[in-house]
Amino acid sequence: MRTRFIPVIATATLMAACAAPQSPVPIDVRADVPPRGGRCDAGPAQAAIGKAGTARNVEAARVASGALMARTLSPGQMVTKEFDAQRLNLSLDGSGKITAANCS
Repeated sequence: MRTRFIPVIATATLMAACAAPQSPVPIDVRADVPPRGGRCDAGPAQAAIGKAGTARNVEAARVASGALMARTLSPGQMVTKEFDAQRLNLSLDGSGKITAANCS
């Protein structure tokens, strides 16, 4: 009778071994990145105007503004109009240069 439980116990043991705890998501603690959820201030991001809308320049403007996120807006691009105090908008011209920075 005891031998019937051995496969059940072995299976349960193997399943428990496979269910290892998840490791926590690493937290970005770089000094140049503001805390997530910051309120956007477009003033410091004005330094990006005239620069190319590259990922590096967009991220630098986002960090300078304290915004949680940034988006680039190309001429004629359809965008949502909802207000988000944690978002930096960077308008681009036809050649991909940043022409304006504002929060919304």
